[in-house]
Amino acid sequence: MQERHKDRELYFKEQGVTTAKYVIPYVNDFVSLNENTKVLEVGCGEGGNMTPFLDLGCETVGVDISTTQIEKAEYFLQANKYTKYKVVAEDIYNVSPEELGTFDLIFLRDVIDHIPNQEKFFREIGKFLKDNGVLFFGFPPWRMPFGGHQQICKSKFLSVMPYFHLLPKFLYKPFLKIFGESDGTIISLEEIKDTGISISRFYKGLRTNSFEVVQSTHYLINPNYETKFNLKGRVLPAFFKIPHLSDFYTTAVYSVVKKKD
Repeated sequence: MQERHKDRELYFKEQGVTTAKYVIPYVNDFVSLNENTKVLEVGCGEGGNMTPFLDLGCETVGVDISTTQIEKAEYFLQANKYTKYKVVAEDIYNVSPEELGTFDLIFLRDVIDHIPNQEKFFREIGKFLKDNGVLFFGFPPWRMPFGGHQQICKSKFLSVMPYFHLLPKFLYKPFLKIFGESDGTIISLEEIKDTGISISRFYKGLRTNSFEVVQSTHYLINPNYETKFNLKGRVLPAFFKIPHLSDFYTTAVYSVVKKKD
């Protein structure tokens, strides 16, 4: 397990750095970010991704299913003197636009690959989006070397071992047990295995639910890796964007999406 997964304040700060450097420039051409902008983060965790939007004066709302994460978000955001925010401990499927409002920007960074029933999510999320609003998605394709989030493993060997999350389910749990992973970690990793999403299924889910992709980038080196490993994000060369095969070496997909006219 890496230090950032133990030190949640460090993780909170790292999230803000990556979002400020990569996500905000990525969406800037499609949405104005100022004091009149309403922003929603789905799966906000400790709230680190919200901070660059708050720094720009945006009214920012975070939703996360984990009460513990929302409590941490409240603590960290208050400790950093932020005020123009709201965080809600709830399943996004259980809230409505009447409760949260509608938004100019909805963003999910490293979240869509954790959401069960993503087809339902694509159907439901549009109701929170203003007519001229946009969605931002950033996620690791399931089949990429560390798409199973094995970095959370206690075993140092497993935490740096690529691709073993692609083992069949009947082998996956015993394999984790052999290396001494706890029941809690195994449950988390099995949940990620169940919700991991491929590039083609992501785009299909958008198309079949009346969204169009206005910008999309596949990364050979995930922009997140700059704060994690001091590796600068690198875009996947166009000639390597081979359907299905590129899932195995694309470490992140960024997309800006809007409702079809």
